[in-house]
Amino acid sequence: MPPARGTIPLFVPAFEPIIGLEIHAQLLTATKIFCGCSTRFGAEPNTALCPVCLGLPGALPVLNRHAVELAARAALALGCEVHPASIFARKNYFYPDLPKGYQISQYDRPLATEGSIAFASEGRAVRVGIIRVHMEEDAGKSLHDGLPDSARWTHLDFNRSGVPLIEIVTRPDLRSAADAAQAFSRVREVLVAIGVNDGNMEEGSLRCDANVSVRPVGTSAFGVKTELKNLNSFRHVQRAIEFEIERQVQAHHDGTPLVQETRLWDPAAGRSTVMRTKEEADDYRYFPEPDLQALGLDAAWIEQVRDALPELPEKRRARFVAEYHLPEYDAGVLTMSMALADYFERVAAGTGNPKAASNWVMGELTRKLNETRDAIEDVPLPPDALAELIVLLDTGAISGPSAKQVFEKMYGTGRRAADIVATDGLGRIDDADAIDRIVADVLAGHAGPVADYRAGKTKAFGFIIGQVMKATAGKADPARVNESVRRVLGEPAGKQT
Repeated sequence: MPPARGTIPLFVPAFEPIIGLEIHAQLLTATKIFCGCSTRFGAEPNTALCPVCLGLPGALPVLNRHAVELAARAALALGCEVHPASIFARKNYFYPDLPKGYQISQYDRPLATEGSIAFASEGRAVRVGIIRVHMEEDAGKSLHDGLPDSARWTHLDFNRSGVPLIEIVTRPDLRSAADAAQAFSRVREVLVAIGVNDGNMEEGSLRCDANVSVRPVGTSAFGVKTELKNLNSFRHVQRAIEFEIERQVQAHHDGTPLVQETRLWDPAAGRSTVMRTKEEADDYRYFPEPDLQALGLDAAWIEQVRDALPELPEKRRARFVAEYHLPEYDAGVLTMSMALADYFERVAAGTGNPKAASNWVMGELTRKLNETRDAIEDVPLPPDALAELIVLLDTGAISGPSAKQVFEKMYGTGRRAADIVATDGLGRIDDADAIDRIVADVLAGHAGPVADYRAGKTKAFGFIIGQVMKATAGKADPARVNESVRRVLGEPAGKQT
């Protein structure tokens, strides 16, 4: 409703969101961070336990060296400075799935600080600072539903207690929910590429908390912050943050005070609910872990970890565009998995035709992997075998339809392309007399379409060509078929239909 005449409408300020992420990534170790218990996901509840991960009296933690190496690798890949000395601390809080009543983490002297990630979003270059990467142990898991008595009881599985984590804390540099989801995606991409994390968000090995506040555009003070806890998909990150931004802006418009709190996202309901009032650092009563010495890292060892880093996805994408002249889309798809990128490079090397290699890897191979649920590391078709098939197609030894038939046989049997072509008679039919005979047989069997074509219905010509290709099982050269049909119909070879 417009304002009454003579009144002045209230000014409603525009708000901008301020977003930072806390990404929790389980490290790909075989055993837990402070004991020898297995980290395997899916074990029977409460079977991967010992006095150390349960915090029983007299049990002492011993730091997992491989976890430190993976954490340092991740920090370096994210552009952080890995410090020669860091300290573990006890973070005290009481929650049912934290058996010790505290979590061993890092606080004022973390493993690494001051990194960044960069990505493009809607044509803009976005750069997000990373405040810190620190190590900690995971908590257990509370099971609130899915069990017969879930309505009355919360069940606890402590298998996850002590699984090694890194927490990656970004600066509040993000200004949209879409950018936040993209930032989470970029971090996941890096961690998976360097073999630090498996990227499996459904199993909880990669999770994201988002800190969200809003403020009037043009102001510099931060608003009251809400933490959205345990978001385990890019879509959930974006939807939860969008909801929270809208909730906070509406509260400002309504004059409702905001409270710093932790909220849980309900994907089914499309809304968040209050979990608890958000604690400050003082509430955790951090103090140095008395059972662990300071973590000391030799500078030469840090450089060895840096030197062992593989080519990171962003750099590899740029190289694929520059070196192989691939479209940016192809380069992006191929580098979503480093194993897939490795496979492509070997196929491209064997064919001398990177674009054809890209098409086959992104097309037929990916389709087959989705169909069979095979991992690229376990694919039964070696890169040199696929390269051989592409060369046969490029040189005209087989047709496109035949190549797809050969591919299916190769994937299912492990036979080589040349053997299948020779044994199964899938080579291209180039003999003009043989093609003429097939064309004559097809025309004789399809008098109706022939008559339609002679009556001026040009679409019938495409039907006739299709029937000839079908009769040759796709092995005939389409250009020769076209020429033969016109010749047999008594038309000049160069006529266009």
